[in-house]
Amino acid sequence: MTLDAVPAPVITALTFVVLGVLLWLFLTRTVLGRGFAVPLKAMFVTPETAEYPEKPRPVAPRFHGRHQLNRYADGLERCIGCELCAWACPADAIYVQGADNTPEARYSPGERYADDYQINYNRCILCGLCIEACPTRALTMTHDYEFSSATRDGLVWTKGELLAEVPPGGVDTPHLDREVRERGLNYYGGLAVTPPLLHGGTYQPAAAAPSARAGEVIPHGELPEPGDEPHDPATVGDPTRQRPGDAPR
Repeated sequence: MTLDAVPAPVITALTFVVLGVLLWLFLTRTVLGRGFAVPLKAMFVTPETAEYPEKPRPVAPRFHGRHQLNRYADGLERCIGCELCAWACPADAIYVQGADNTPEARYSPGERYADDYQINYNRCILCGLCIEACPTRALTMTHDYEFSSATRDGLVWTKGELLAEVPPGGVDTPHLDREVRERGLNYYGGLAVTPPLLHGGTYQPAAAAPSARAGEVIPHGELPEPGDEPHDPATVGDPTRQRPGDAPR
């Protein structure tokens, strides 16, 4: 049987099959072919155009954007100046300088607060390790990713830029210790007294409070009405407190 006896359509079909096999081997078995495969696939995909910045697309719920220093419902700052976020940062992009609260100027419920807080976005990799290390959830990451700057100094954000707005009904810091105690709020969720009492120039260790205090946690709750009695009148150094090793009373 000669080639002239084969019908022309069959020869055409065999030619296309051989070319297709050679093309498939080229696209899958060679480095150059695998490079061509990427644009060839994109040719058959419908393009999806985002009208940015007029209509920016929503980001994922767990998107890591710009940081924010949060407040409690009454306006006190959550940051206690512990510097754990700075220690956890792999890029050394966070600087924290803590200071002591005083009865006349209280910024956080604890003994200390962040007097200076800076994040250098020239170095920050937005990994989120800092917010995982924060013990009071003072530092979180927002969905804001539009914080570029024309200068390096403009990418160093200070506490004033990172601190969240005062919640409705709250008061900007600093507060007086007397005002904070009159609210009777439990900021940390435990049985300890917050803020701690100052005696003789130093803060006394927090004493155990009634178990009802654990139910008065107000990280995001409503503030008490003016004139309300404190929910928890616990004091430090309660003489009736049972200590380990003491004889039963």
